[in-house]
Amino acid sequence: MREKCFCFVLFLFMIAARGQTQVLELGLDRTIEIATDSSLQAFSAENIYLASYWAYQSFKAARLPSLNLSMQPVEYYRDITRRYDSGTDLDIFREQQSLYSSGNLSIRQNFDLTGGTFFLDSELGYMRNFGEAIHSQYTTIPIRIGYNQSLFGFNGFKWEKRIEPLKYEKAKKKYLYDREAISETSAGHFFDLAMAQTEYDMARDNVASSDTLFRIGEERHKIAAISQADLLTLKLDAVNARNSLKNAEINLKRAMFAFVSYLNLAKETQVRLVLPNRPKDMEVPVDAALSYAYENNPDFLGNKQEILEAEREVDRTQKGAVFDATFNASIGFNRVAETFSDAYHSPSQQNVVAIGFSIPLIDWGVRKGKANMARNNLNVTKISVQQKELSLEQDVLMTVSDFNIQQDLIRSAEEALSLANMAYSNTKERFIIGKADINSLTLSLNRQKDAQKNYISSLKNYWLSYYKIRKLTLFDFETNKIIEN
Repeated sequence: MREKCFCFVLFLFMIAARGQTQVLELGLDRTIEIATDSSLQAFSAENIYLASYWAYQSFKAARLPSLNLSMQPVEYYRDITRRYDSGTDLDIFREQQSLYSSGNLSIRQNFDLTGGTFFLDSELGYMRNFGEAIHSQYTTIPIRIGYNQSLFGFNGFKWEKRIEPLKYEKAKKKYLYDREAISETSAGHFFDLAMAQTEYDMARDNVASSDTLFRIGEERHKIAAISQADLLTLKLDAVNARNSLKNAEINLKRAMFAFVSYLNLAKETQVRLVLPNRPKDMEVPVDAALSYAYENNPDFLGNKQEILEAEREVDRTQKGAVFDATFNASIGFNRVAETFSDAYHSPSQQNVVAIGFSIPLIDWGVRKGKANMARNNLNVTKISVQQKELSLEQDVLMTVSDFNIQQDLIRSAEEALSLANMAYSNTKERFIIGKADINSLTLSLNRQKDAQKNYISSLKNYWLSYYKIRKLTLFDFETNKIIEN
């Protein structure tokens, strides 16, 4: 589908490049298809999702063992330093030259349960002194295994394991949400242009009709069938019709530009829209809509994320307000030799165990204040989340209610349009044969215009409600399936 849309857009650009004007005939479905594939809003939604996707991949990668190589290939010193001379029992300044090189290869694995890190590494170092006595040494750690962690401190790994999958799930739902938002916005632009085209068509037909009626009025005035005032009214209607046509043309150009720009089509493209038929009757249960909104709407997932992040900050500040202890342990081998081969021969065992404490004695309430502030922020976040969820629930309820009512309104608007067309046609024929006056004709024309606009507005409100329900619930009630991609 993406390849077809790409070729379609490419074809439009080729036409525009040849200096031709391509008139496209688009329905609502095709409009949404192009917007979902090619609009700037679609590109933005895709890239926002991809950013979240790679953030989640980074999170998963951090749970796997990491292999790192750190090197300092060359470190050269040439300076004058103070040294003690035992022969003269004096401190003297002496020139010193030295070359140092080192490398470390390590494997690290984070441990989510405790927040610690296991490591396995190997290290090699080389040092060479220049001067009166040239001396070289190698130092090696063939293998070393260790573990370090904070004993009572904040465990960021544990919180990441809870928050990051939720963030990614929200990102996936947000991408689907944004695609449905594109459908909703596309429908808005579609019906705005449809209204502008309809008003232009009615204004153009009104110009032709007003001119015809004015000519008929002139003939009837010659035989005194109508008064001079009625003739002037017909002429005024013809003038007003031309002015209305000019305004309708301006509005049409604006709506066309907004429509073409949103779909990211060539600016020279001209579009002729085909209104969708009256949709089939479909009742959306309110309880089901709310249930699917709770399950699928990214805003609900975002609310859970906000609370978790606030709880994480409380945990961080509370544990930072009391003493902390760190534990580091490693076991391995170590060797120093003057040759590279001897540096790996018969190494000595190296054991390191270290426990450190960090105890806040006097900080004038800084840590305690941060902990209290984090708890207050958590309470504020919970209240804010409740308000947002109530607002979202209300939005779902009102949208579903509007949608269920719009179907009846479309039927009424369709019937009113049919009656208005027949009434105007009949009144116009009666006016031509002299059995209807100017006021009746004008009133009938205005009713026809209002009925036509009301019908398009009813269609617009229906489809906007339809796509908004899909956006809020990420559920297709027409096929009774969850919206997935």
